[in-house]
Amino acid sequence: MTTLLPGENAGRYPDGNAVVVRGRVESVLIDAPLSVAANPPEGIDRVLVSHCHEDHIAGLPRFPDQPVHVHHADRPGLESLDGLMRIYGMPDDIDRRWRHEVIERFSYAPRPDALVFDDGDVFDVGGVTIHVVHLPGHTRGHCGFLIEPEGVMFLADVDLTGFGPYYGDAWSSLAAWERTLARCREIEAARYITFHQKGVVESRAQFLAMLDEYAAVIERRERALVAFLERPRTIDEMVAHRFVYRPHVDVLFADAVERRSAELHLERLLSSGEVHEVAQGRFLARRYNS
Repeated sequence: MTTLLPGENAGRYPDGNAVVVRGRVESVLIDAPLSVAANPPEGIDRVLVSHCHEDHIAGLPRFPDQPVHVHHADRPGLESLDGLMRIYGMPDDIDRRWRHEVIERFSYAPRPDALVFDDGDVFDVGGVTIHVVHLPGHTRGHCGFLIEPEGVMFLADVDLTGFGPYYGDAWSSLAAWERTLARCREIEAARYITFHQKGVVESRAQFLAMLDEYAAVIERRERALVAFLERPRTIDEMVAHRFVYRPHVDVLFADAVERRSAELHLERLLSSGEVHEVAQGRFLARRYNS
């Protein structure tokens, strides 16, 4: 049996929606957000972590004796605080403040005993199976989980929100995100569950429509960036303009996310020839060449 544990404010960040899967042999928790830290479910035998971000692991200290599993690519984030910080890859001044935040607000505690899983691995909990589906891009090891025979797909941070895909970390990849979105279209399920906000999507048709809107955010950001490069601009100017966050949003890591996201789009645009570097560190869309 699969049960949704809804987070505060419909699982909006900094909280999220967790899932408990109970079989005849074991009960498994998938992800451990702040709401789980405040009110942990009983009878949990092991915890699966979709990926190593602060909001997905805040509740792990409530399960000190249960095995914790994560994709091998994200295991460094559970091994140590330094490993988690490498995933984010923030500038030194933000890194110092963010370390404090993940310890104080999200109760980070390392789990060097964490076990690893890979794409296609299966956890059999007795009459119910949990299939690992590697969905990288958000992080290198980001995964979803297909729960059978119920046909429930936990999408983790393929969250289908209007914000769109997040690829603002050092370990994020725009190309991997696009492969992940294509793979998600092929996942047959009766219901889909997101970690943030949307919660349960009750049909495949609804899911596909939401997935298309979600994926379109990537192209919308890229077109906005090309339009912005109507005259030579620096990456600092792109960061200040804000293509990911709205101008009024005040979060510690906003500039770092904007920079990484802009760099990923710029790399692709330079490779395709749609943008070129007209002077050191200054970029112009070719369609605006005089």
